[in-house]
Amino acid sequence: MASRYSKTLFFLLISTLILSCAGQQVQTTESLFKPYQFKTDQYESKVDDFMVILDASSSMSERYHGQKKLKIAKDFLDAVNQTLPELKLNGALRTFGHSDSVSKQKTALFYKLTPYSSAGFQAGLQAVKLAGGTSPLASAFGAASNDLKSTQGKIAVIIVSDGKDMGNTHVVAAEKMKNQFGDRLCLYAVLVGNNPGGVKFMERIAGAGSCGFSVRADGLKTSGDMADFVKKVFLSSLLDSDGDGVYDKFDQCPNTSKGVNVYSNGCPMDTDGDGVPDYLDKCPNTPASVKVDKFGCPLDSDGDGVPDYLDKCPDTPKGASVNEKGCWAYASVTLFDFDSYKIKSEAYSMLNEAVSILKEHPEIRVDIQGHTDNVGKEAYNVKLSENRARSVKEYFVNNGIDPKRISTKGFGFARPIANNDTPEGQAQNRRVQLVPVR
Repeated sequence: MASRYSKTLFFLLISTLILSCAGQQVQTTESLFKPYQFKTDQYESKVDDFMVILDASSSMSERYHGQKKLKIAKDFLDAVNQTLPELKLNGALRTFGHSDSVSKQKTALFYKLTPYSSAGFQAGLQAVKLAGGTSPLASAFGAASNDLKSTQGKIAVIIVSDGKDMGNTHVVAAEKMKNQFGDRLCLYAVLVGNNPGGVKFMERIAGAGSCGFSVRADGLKTSGDMADFVKKVFLSSLLDSDGDGVYDKFDQCPNTSKGVNVYSNGCPMDTDGDGVPDYLDKCPNTPASVKVDKFGCPLDSDGDGVPDYLDKCPDTPKGASVNEKGCWAYASVTLFDFDSYKIKSEAYSMLNEAVSILKEHPEIRVDIQGHTDNVGKEAYNVKLSENRARSVKEYFVNNGIDPKRISTKGFGFARPIANNDTPEGQAQNRRVQLVPVR
């Protein structure tokens, strides 16, 4: 009897030792995971909110590689939680698969959508127990959509499941969720196990999101693998190679010189939209659609000081005095007294300028156009303006210009350039304008 007792005790001790060692081995294995440490000053979250949907249905109690699938799923999420830096984003954890007869719920929220913290998410994850029941993933999608309805930014939804015994209804629910949030939402499917139907199902779930992907939990074995997963789902690099304040990922002009003001896409600012960036633009307020030179200044093809977009007389010869419209006109000095077509002596120097230009450009013919103020009848003023044009022609001819190169017209008071309500304006309107004919 004693011998049998001793043997029984011996086996009990051996069994206890084996179990103890096994427990220590699991603990040691788990402690081997050392998460990759992202430098928070080099990354930002590319999502504003994330939702984890974890399968806690009865099939997750099945074993895969010696462990229950739910344990594998929770270990996976624990690794994600350890790897994810605590950046500015909100997180949530929801499960599905609860037994209707026990909890009366098909899905449950274990970590309410709130500013993410590693400790808060871990507490929610630890509270998840295997609930059993069917796999009402569609209900979880519906509840998660309600959880996220007030969000405004980018959303990552991570579904962790074996994908077993699920049909098209759940894919339709995923598509509905995608349609609700549009391009703001991406779906990431994490498969636990290797069920062939589950593989295809999880790929369909990820495909419903169009911008996510499907991955197997046991395919992420190292801290580097997990870091790559976290980066793809959550993070954007903050590298700014040209130092313009725009991260490289968003920088469409990656070689901008330092100190240059840029738009949010990293390209130099061009406030007036003329195609010349502000830091090179010598004329920063050019109107839209105006052609400019390499310095951003409006083109002035005839060099008369009036840009092309304002120039009503674009072929004025160089050196000619022009008005604000770029036309060859003499209005800054009063050419004629009231009701007179006799040229005033103070106008000679300006007319001599025109003579010199015509001598330098023998190919140019000129049409001399006379104008008056608005005093008097129209017919009288037309005649007066014709006489004024002829007076200037006579002056040109007397100074050596071939009369065949000159024609004259009179417009009376039909084309004023100043306000006829003032004496000063009337004096400016008693003028001639030269129109070159090439």
